[in-house]
Amino acid sequence: MKTSIIVQNLKCGGCAKTITEKLSGIDDISWVEVDTESSMVSFLHENSEDALVARDTLASLGYPSVDSKNNLAHKTRSFVSCAMGRLSKS
Repeated sequence: MKTSIIVQNLKCGGCAKTITEKLSGIDDISWVEVDTESSMVSFLHENSEDALVARDTLASLGYPSVDSKNNLAHKTRSFVSCAMGRLSKS
């Protein structure tokens, strides 16, 4: 199945890199694509539970879905996630 989630706080390639690395590391999730222009994260998964795990992982990284509350903790975590993505080697 394919799922696309529009997230908050997605700003740049550093964010996209962190999101791609973290979601790709989840069992049964593959083909992760991040569009920074539309703030959309798309991925393939085996079942609906995998999509929920991905959504929760995105929130824990600081990128909650647009239908979720975006608090200061999310914004701070997204800043850190972005910086880690920019600093990590390709």
